[in-house]
Amino acid sequence: MSMDEDAVAAIYRDHGAALRRFARGAVGSDEQAEDIVQEAIIRVWRHAPEATAGLRAYLYRTVRNLIVDQHRQRARRPHTVTLTGMDGFDAALDAERIDELLDRVVMEEALMRLTHEHREALVAMHYRRLSVAEAAAELGVPAGTVKSRCFYALKALRVALDELGVER
Repeated sequence: MSMDEDAVAAIYRDHGAALRRFARGAVGSDEQAEDIVQEAIIRVWRHAPEATAGLRAYLYRTVRNLIVDQHRQRARRPHTVTLTGMDGFDAALDAERIDELLDRVVMEEALMRLTHEHREALVAMHYRRLSVAEAAAELGVPAGTVKSRCFYALKALRVALDELGVER
């Protein structure tokens, strides 16, 4: 393998699975998702910024752009008239759905970088909207521990999101 092939293989190995999950959720097809991910990795390898700190975020944006491009190409092809006649509106909804999916995938990945205890406390308090007392009872720890875990979980989550290239 040449150095270029090694670089592409490393990007694919490190990021391919997460990118495929994201693409599959947007396009619904394993084969189409794989094609998009391969194209994205080649594009990123050719055009990525020198700093690799935001590589994952750059890859996600590239995959997202490829999905949107494919959707626009399909929308330009001749097709039967829909009953609503609002194809442009449908395209906008699909782009919005893709962005929401990207946000969810990135957040899930950031949450997975937390320790189990921190993630558990954060999910209980911020996603499930339990009170401190309810979370403490469910997790079997004192209320102060829940507060502490949430505080440190939020700090770690900010770091994880920064590493993923999420801008605040």
